Amino acid sequence: MIGGLFQRWRERRERKLLDQFAIPDPLWELTLTQYPFIAQRSEADRAELRRLCSLFLASKEFHGVHGFEVTNEVAVAVAAQACLPVLRLGLSWYDGFVGIVMHEGEVVAPRETMDEDGVVHEYDETLAGEAMEGGPLMLAWSEIAPEAIDRVEGHDPVYNVVIHEFAHVLDMRDGEPDGAPPIDDPALRQRWPATMEAEWQWFCDQVDAGAATLIDPYGVEAPEEFFAVAVEAFFVAPRELLAEQPRLYRLFVEFFRQDPARE
Repeated sequence: MIGGLFQRWRERRERKLLDQFAIPDPLWELTLTQYPFIAQRSEADRAELRRLCSLFLASKEFHGVHGFEVTNEVAVAVAAQACLPVLRLGLSWYDGFVGIVMHEGEVVAPRETMDEDGVVHEYDETLAGEAMEGGPLMLAWSEIAPEAIDRVEGHDPVYNVVIHEFAHVLDMRDGEPDGAPPIDDPALRQRWPATMEAEWQWFCDQVDAGAATLIDPYGVEAPEEFFAVAVEAFFVAPRELLAEQPRLYRLFVEFFRQDPARE
């Protein structure tokens, strides 16, 4: 009885949020036009994605800094790309954070690292986005805007900052990023490390040989970065990823419960 009451309460609350944060038809159509890899999904997928976007907008807080205005177009563009990886997993995967900090352009962040001799080296790193455990998540609009998509069109490596950073969020759901998000299916969880290691090694060999790759060469940096850039390719250029690294593609099909190359 209590469970039924709670379920009905949740359903009423969700309907209220969907009404309150409904995305107007012209804005949704504009988003699909600006991000073709979303428009190419099936009608059923697009409808579910739109629903998730409304709930995402209801649960996250956008903050524009240094005078940047987070318009409805900006918020929906981020939401649509962020929700694509959890289309079948559910928004609960993003429960660990609330804030999304938006900058107009890339951010220069001071960093420091200690070498094996204990010497600390300071340097600056230019960031298009950054995901931190517990949030907030930072994004640069200049690297997300439709103009950025046009800028990289035809460029061999896939480039999608939003999907990249939200892939890190998935990875960090069970702690520090390591290229292995938490997996419920025991069989998939058992196969994941060996398959990812083999696919990463093949990819690194290709990059070291100077060969062109669909996945951004930045993926050689670490397993967690390979996971993030590979997820970009899975959602933005799925057919190409299936052709280039079929075992990796099939592994992601099982995890994300999506097969975008078949759409």
